[in-house]
Amino acid sequence: ADIPVIPDLEDVQEEDLAMQVAAPPSVQVNRVLTYHDLDKDLMKYAAFQTLDGEVDLKLLTKVLAPEHELREEDVSWDWDHLFTEVSSELVTEWDLGQSERED
Repeated sequence: ADIPVIPDLEDVQEEDLAMQVAAPPSVQVNRVLTYHDLDKDLMKYAAFQTLDGEVDLKLLTKVLAPEHELREEDVSWDWDHLFTEVSSELVTEWDLGQSERED
């Protein structure tokens, strides 16, 4: 009963049809909202301040950061510079940890 069996070619061909995946549904998006539009809608409509009619999101909407605080400039990374910076910080932390243990 534990002897492996080599499948027939017909069985393999049927499995190939079963492994095919249907194409994903396509969704048309007419317009992508900007952060500014979302902010206006959030404050304008009270419906956005509750989730499923049960969860109150007013506290969350009060502490959301404005867009200008979230924007950061794109900075290119140089692998060698980044690796050197991180490794030097780790060595510094290890040295501090060893000196505290010695004290």
